[in-house]
Amino acid sequence: MITNEQKELIKATVPVLRKHGVALTTHFYSRMFTHNPELKNVFNMGNQGNGKQQLSLALAVLAYAEHIEDPSVLVSAVTKIGHKHVSLDIRPEHYAIVGKHLLASIGEVLGEGATDELIEAWAVAYQQLADLMTGLEKSLYSEAVAKEGGWTGWRPFIVKQKVKESEEITSFYLYPADGGKVADFLPGQYISLRLFLPELNLLQPRQYSLSSAPNGSHYRISVKREPGAGGNPNGMISNRLHDAVQEGEVIEVAPPAGDFILDTGKSTPVVFVSGGVGQTPLLSMLEYLAGTNSDREVVWVHGCRNKKVHAFREPLTTLETQHGGLRKHIFYDTLDEDMQVEGVYEGIVELGKLKEQALLEGADYYVCGPAPFIEKQFQDLTAMGIPATAIHYEEFGPASLVLS
Repeated sequence: MITNEQKELIKATVPVLRKHGVALTTHFYSRMFTHNPELKNVFNMGNQGNGKQQLSLALAVLAYAEHIEDPSVLVSAVTKIGHKHVSLDIRPEHYAIVGKHLLASIGEVLGEGATDELIEAWAVAYQQLADLMTGLEKSLYSEAVAKEGGWTGWRPFIVKQKVKESEEITSFYLYPADGGKVADFLPGQYISLRLFLPELNLLQPRQYSLSSAPNGSHYRISVKREPGAGGNPNGMISNRLHDAVQEGEVIEVAPPAGDFILDTGKSTPVVFVSGGVGQTPLLSMLEYLAGTNSDREVVWVHGCRNKKVHAFREPLTTLETQHGGLRKHIFYDTLDEDMQVEGVYEGIVELGKLKEQALLEGADYYVCGPAPFIEKQFQDLTAMGIPATAIHYEEFGPASLVLS
């Protein structure tokens, strides 16, 4: 158990973590990959290259130090990380490796400030966190195996269909190569897949939201082609999926995970707000509501650059017909003359333009898109009187937003 004296030592490092946290985590990752290069097959090297993973870890370490007196306040963040770890097949032995390099990095970065007492305090604190995480992940692994068609780790799936949804987004229909069933999932969850990248000589994992409702036979992911060239791993997987992975090929998939999920037990209204490919988990939620003949009132708000990159326009029209309580509002950065119709707006998503059309009594708001998009919608909703507890959001990539 961590002592009060050790807690005080941890809290004393908060100012240093605020100022030099990213330098510490950057040193940590460099050190770990030097000594354990095999872990490059586990981590998203694109997020390493753009600095997102270093920032995310720095924020997590800072939050843990700030709340060392009562880590239970971090349960939401810990749960989100636990789901991500399960989707990447992270196991207890990985925590020992990470802990060794994290403690060594604290000593190497702080220099003389890293006393034996401070390193011991962080060792105890890290083990406390590792025990919490491995306990949570053990439960999630057990839940995954217990489902019909469930599994843990990586399972081969066949790409039976590739469907172009827009100029940028293509859907992939994935079926188990062993002919078995697939585990059900909660609308809003994601799966991880991994591909071998010859450019890097590495396996690389990526998470993609499931873009259809649970069906027991297959998974659908809808992938936006991201820029990535010249040896930059950011976007390499999406480009490889679009250009190299063809129908009939086999890829490895981890079981569904994620805590950004539709509360299927409620009967109150829902408002879905998305930017770009952020609509994919919300589409799963909408398909579920339509497929279960839900009578919940639904508002769909989506923004993208233009009609050419707007995916799922026709399926959304079908869902609108299927679900009588659905109203949709579409925002385009640029609006063609033939699109001057009701429910279509020019500019970025502005919920203030919709006012009472989107502000429904007792509604839950599900927001997904790039971090700046989420932050704007969250601020606009709270400014219009929507309680933060009614706003649920999912940021693609390593978490950097903490909105309240």
